[in-house]
Amino acid sequence: MGIGGTGMTEKRYPAIVIDHESLRHNVKTICDWCEDTGIFVAGVIKGANGILSVAEDYVAGGAKMIASSRMEQLKRCREGNIGVPLLMIRVPMLSELDELVQVADCSLNSELVTLRALDKAAEAHGVVHNVVLMADLGDLREGYFNYDELVETAETVERELPHLHLAGIGTNLGCYGSVMATEDKMQELADLAIRVEKSIGRELEIVSGGATSSLMGVFGGYMPEKINMLRIGAAALAGSLEDMRVCYGYSEMDALRDDAFTLEAQVVEVKKKASHPIGQLGVDAFGKKQTYVDRGERTRALVAVGRADYGEISDLVPTIEGMEVIGASGDHTILDIEDVKEPIEIGDIITFKLKYSAILRITGSENVRRYERSN
Repeated sequence: MGIGGTGMTEKRYPAIVIDHESLRHNVKTICDWCEDTGIFVAGVIKGANGILSVAEDYVAGGAKMIASSRMEQLKRCREGNIGVPLLMIRVPMLSELDELVQVADCSLNSELVTLRALDKAAEAHGVVHNVVLMADLGDLREGYFNYDELVETAETVERELPHLHLAGIGTNLGCYGSVMATEDKMQELADLAIRVEKSIGRELEIVSGGATSSLMGVFGGYMPEKINMLRIGAAALAGSLEDMRVCYGYSEMDALRDDAFTLEAQVVEVKKKASHPIGQLGVDAFGKKQTYVDRGERTRALVAVGRADYGEISDLVPTIEGMEVIGASGDHTILDIEDVKEPIEIGDIITFKLKYSAILRITGSENVRRYERSN
């Protein structure tokens, strides 16, 4: 086995390797950070395709709930007796409410029409379903943009829908509008929670301040006491490769490991070639016009995995010094290996660390085999 090889000759490639010890370390570290500020973690498993062993790592690391936007992933956890409440984090469709009340303990909601139908579905199955009403603080994805409407809906759930329990309110930031979880946004949510509590005459069990991007409030020390839950996925899965450290400069992220998920791909070609395409240029395999830099002839390696498996080349981080990911088609990834000191040969296995988006895609690719390391 050549450079980057694992010594596991029985493996088939491309392969994603899950290091459960690293993942549990990340979850525990994040849960400890949050617990210090009175916040509990709902572990989001959608970024790892809802793999049951990943959900088990979240629970082992201290997550108090397991969350996903995919019903089939929550169902897998229900059948696997994961042992903590299950949370649906995508606003539910009317067509899935019957299944939702059987699979999930709680869901995020933003439409009264859906809530009324959800109440009927819960009644039909003899259960009380927990709901969290979402507030749109300006990121412009899901949630009530009009806070008066949110309060009125809270009152309706509390007084007219007996098979629903208003567990709390929440928000989402950074997923569409790139709005940051600043101190004023977190206080806005806390104030809204207090307003809802006054309206219904009791305290809420959950005030969910967002997802991984809201960790900046934990690091910054400004998270209001009223906020007591975050929905964390990316930080645990990608660790110190997560963009929070890059974008916001929080050194705390360096305490997380970046090898919980790695991609291993086999070299199928090694040749010296021109660095600029030769001929009249059109578009690439994905219909995009690209810009190429002429660096003269360079040694390149092709590995047998492509954008159909992981998405964007910027989400792959080679573990070999001097190696660059310079391009990809759907099925091949092109590496510049001119400055790599050790020789790379056909059949060698190249290991890449993965950013969140790549983990999300690769764990759902039928072309990529999955291997798990418990340590």
